[in-house]
Amino acid sequence: MAAILVLILILFHIQWKTTEGQGPPIKYESKKPGYHKDGDIMIGGIVTIRDLVIPKPPSYTTFPTWNYIYFFHKESYYDYLAFVFAVEEINNSSELLPNITLGFHLFESYLNPFFVFGAAMSIFTGMDTWVPNYRCKTSGTLAAIIEGLTSQQSSQMSNMFRIFHYPQISFISQSLLMSDTVKFPFLYRTVPNELHLCTGIIKSLKHFDWTWVGIIASNDFSSLRVIQILREGIEQNGGCIAFIETFRLSNSIIIEEIFRIQLIIYKSSAKVIILYANAENKIYLGAAMMIPGKVLITKTELNFLSKGDGKPYIKNNILSFSVVKKKIPSFTKFIQEVNFTLLPSDHFTEKWWLGLCDSQCPKYIKRSCSSDVKLSNILPCNNSYIGKSSSVYNAVYALAHALHDMLMPVSRNTTTRSREMWKLSDYLPWKLHHYLKNVHFKNNLNEEIFFDENRDLNTGYNIINQVYLPNGVLHHEIVGSYNPYASQGQDFIINEKAIVWERLFTQTPPQSKCSESCPPGFRKSTRERQPTCCFDCIPCPQGEISNQSDMDNCVKCREDHWPNHKRDTCILKPTIFLSYEEVLGMALATSSIFFFLINTVILGIFIIYRDTSIVRANNRGISFILLISLMICFLCSLMFIGHPEPVTCILRSTTFGMTFSISLSSILAKTITVVMAFHATKPGSKLRKWMGSRISYTIILSCSLFQFILCLIWLFTAPPFPYLNMQSETGAILLECNEGSMMAFYCVLGFLGFLAGISFIIAFLSRNLPDSFNEAKYITFSMLVFCSVWITFIPTYLSTRGKYMVAVEIFAIQASSAGLLGCIFMPKCCIIFLRPEMNSRKYLTKNN
Repeated sequence: MAAILVLILILFHIQWKTTEGQGPPIKYESKKPGYHKDGDIMIGGIVTIRDLVIPKPPSYTTFPTWNYIYFFHKESYYDYLAFVFAVEEINNSSELLPNITLGFHLFESYLNPFFVFGAAMSIFTGMDTWVPNYRCKTSGTLAAIIEGLTSQQSSQMSNMFRIFHYPQISFISQSLLMSDTVKFPFLYRTVPNELHLCTGIIKSLKHFDWTWVGIIASNDFSSLRVIQILREGIEQNGGCIAFIETFRLSNSIIIEEIFRIQLIIYKSSAKVIILYANAENKIYLGAAMMIPGKVLITKTELNFLSKGDGKPYIKNNILSFSVVKKKIPSFTKFIQEVNFTLLPSDHFTEKWWLGLCDSQCPKYIKRSCSSDVKLSNILPCNNSYIGKSSSVYNAVYALAHALHDMLMPVSRNTTTRSREMWKLSDYLPWKLHHYLKNVHFKNNLNEEIFFDENRDLNTGYNIINQVYLPNGVLHHEIVGSYNPYASQGQDFIINEKAIVWERLFTQTPPQSKCSESCPPGFRKSTRERQPTCCFDCIPCPQGEISNQSDMDNCVKCREDHWPNHKRDTCILKPTIFLSYEEVLGMALATSSIFFFLINTVILGIFIIYRDTSIVRANNRGISFILLISLMICFLCSLMFIGHPEPVTCILRSTTFGMTFSISLSSILAKTITVVMAFHATKPGSKLRKWMGSRISYTIILSCSLFQFILCLIWLFTAPPFPYLNMQSETGAILLECNEGSMMAFYCVLGFLGFLAGISFIIAFLSRNLPDSFNEAKYITFSMLVFCSVWITFIPTYLSTRGKYMVAVEIFAIQASSAGLLGCIFMPKCCIIFLRPEMNSRKYLTKNN
């Protein structure tokens, strides 16, 4: 034990002297280990200036061998200076802790657990020898310990600090496991915990739309917990993990493990790699950073030297999340003007101070040195180093404000201050916790300083783009920030234009996706046994769209809408109906008018030749009724063409039913008249008294009246109406006339079929009657054509949709009407014009 203390005394033995022109002297005693300054209230401090690697740890009974390896952390020396500067600034303040002087025990940790433990015991006891539960009161009351240890060491030392209930303020450790106020009841931190860091990384991935990410981290428990949080956050935002690799925390460098990690990064299709490791693991970080074509996200800024030719080994592909750094007011002046010979020093720190004489240093910290001074190879002039110490500065001030809130009510009466201060030694650490938890003040940067519910300082992160200039100089450019305590929308800010990307990237910002984005009109189809980010793009099915990229499911269009050609938006379905403007409608309308004109000509012929025998035969009045009804049939087909309206829907169905019933009843009357005429000529026939036009008109009137009643029932129960049919035609709305009551519609058609069937049967049976003007044969052929047309119409009508269904109906009307017209009246017209000799009473009586 004594040997170890001797070693510590050798390493930290420095005496502070007084010089003129430097203000009040800063006196440091060499009797105590570490850096010491007396005060009414003492602050314990542990910083890391040098990294001491001992091949074989010293035992507690033998003096350690002098086989040490030192690594000088030039940037950490600013932490020490910031600690001293903050204490001096507070002691010189008339507002903060007036008439109370702060002192400190300041020790180095050497990043070695043995020396960390020794420093803590020396702070607690105030003695060179460690006596548990005993404190030598040669100096003021110990208030708290401010330390800059690693997360692992800080966690271990917290177990010791909690025994004595001393507040522990860390300005380095960010482990999220240490935010547990139950396990670490006396721990405070002036840096944000790593939970906020994870959130910031996830927000950056979401901003750049990086969904395919690899993670590399150390295998300690805290890092594994961070990996879990990162994984959950990335997957919640639609991202996936390409790989997760861990490495062992060890002082020895395992080349095989480095090559293994490099190979995994190189082979992975992920363009973004999260390197979650501390600066002491920079060998792994550096190995990853040498691989081109990858974006690396780290939680620490790293400084790598360039090659001899000025070209860096590392690519410009690094985004680092660094705790916000602020330049402390007057701190650079303190560095520039203080006489460093008054500060505890040794060979390394002397070199550090000589490094400030270099011409490359900024003017605000460059020291005036004589020209004959031999410059040091240690260059501590990096701008980022100075701001890094703001965490130490805030830690000292937070403690000072807590002490001020606690002591000022006591120390207002200066006559009793000394007596009260001695009483404080019994309960200062316990009472200080209450004030430290609730401390809230503005620092010299006009920033609001307070601890959150996890006792972490309300600060955030800067996003740093580490750029290697062509001459090999490393430049740290702040390109964004993440502050979890800012308002929503202002918490994450990034300037993409300020980022310098590696030239190898063909697209900036580079993309990192397992699969290319599915454009609108497609949906994602996850590949079997692969992460959700790895998918294929398949077109949206018929009737569905995707109006955004990477949609999991397509969306159905509204009933009256349909996807466009790209299937990325819904457009109004076109309304389809049989119009006069299209070729089919024009053809059917022309044919309807053509047959109407022919019918009109035939009617005119029959009117002109109404007194001839062939016209008078078989009741010319019925022939006129038939011709007129056929004319209406041809014209009613025009109502099926054009935009369906409520009136036209009602009229076309009922007009069709009524006119055809008149036509068919007329034919039936003609057929019955032929049969009765033949039988009435036989001797003694009783049918002679029934001969005449009365029976024929009765048949026509009764059949038409029955059809009229059916139509009335149809119209009063469920009349036809215009209907937008959105299901029958793909991608179109069919504007058609819904028949309303299908039963009434088929009743009307059925009655027409009944009339046609009766007429056909009677005409067929009387086709061979001896008569020169016997119409039975003509009626038989006309009914054959009529029935053939309408029997064919039924399946065709049921199998078509839209305007083609209407066209089939028009064709059936025109074909059946033309069949009746042609079969019954065209032979008579031929006789009138081509065989006039047959159109005479003499020819009729001769054949009879």
